[in-house]
Amino acid sequence: MLKKRLVATLLIRDGLIVQSIGFKRFLPIGHPKFPIEFVVKWDVDEIVLLDISATKNKRKPDIDFLKFLSKSCFVPLTIGGGVTSVDDVRDIVRAGADKVAINSIALTRPKIITEIANKFGTQCVVVSIDFKRENDSTYQVYSHSGTKPTGLTPEQWAYRSESLGAGEIFLNSIDRDGSKLGYDNELISKVSDSISIPIVACGGVGDYSHFSEGIKEGKASAVAAGNIFHYIEHSTILAKMHLLQSGIDIRLDSDATYKDREFDKNGRLIMMSGEKLANIEFKRGKESFI
Repeated sequence: MLKKRLVATLLIRDGLIVQSIGFKRFLPIGHPKFPIEFVVKWDVDEIVLLDISATKNKRKPDIDFLKFLSKSCFVPLTIGGGVTSVDDVRDIVRAGADKVAINSIALTRPKIITEIANKFGTQCVVVSIDFKRENDSTYQVYSHSGTKPTGLTPEQWAYRSESLGAGEIFLNSIDRDGSKLGYDNELISKVSDSISIPIVACGGVGDYSHFSEGIKEGKASAVAAGNIFHYIEHSTILAKMHLLQSGIDIRLDSDATYKDREFDKNGRLIMMSGEKLANIEFKRGKESFI
């Protein structure tokens, strides 16, 4: 069985990394290079980098910028935003990306999923699905950064995307975005049951326990988040330790470990009496430093 994955989602809006709340409010973080270096250094499994203003502004992917960023990225990198053709995908892959995420263009021209899959393989095609829970408790897929309803349910669109050649679904809740309420595991589970390709769950993480819930309850193959990783130096490692302690099979490659440690309700490490942060165990090669 494949190991589960922890994915860092980084959103670019007008050239800056931002935190997103409900797809409507955006809090600037800074230049994309520094968050990428941070999450790579602290043991994330993959990075999804989405330019959420590219489609709205009818802007193509910034290939020179991507080349610059990819030099700092040594984990699989998925790029999304502004993709409208197979040529765009070719440029993105040549610039250093492993996968390409498509959203609005896939809904308006579904054949592009097949075109990309035929040219670069299904593993390269990630269909990003933004969904919202409506007032009647049904779910609907939205395009153009959550502004245009499509009339499709997430299950319908995920199933069709797979049949067209998608290799992965990035499932993002508009309602849960920035809410800290956890994933919409009921919907994620329904979509997971309707397809055979991996699902990356996103939207709503406010506590590290939400990651394991997304895998156990939502049946996701990977769990993604953005806001929770900003500002906290060891956040990705702490997230992985929560997953491991919950019985989730996930890779932990970091030099820093928190094995058999306890965490408070906010996911922060509980320090032992008289202990300093420097006393956390670090291992490098055959040496161990306490």
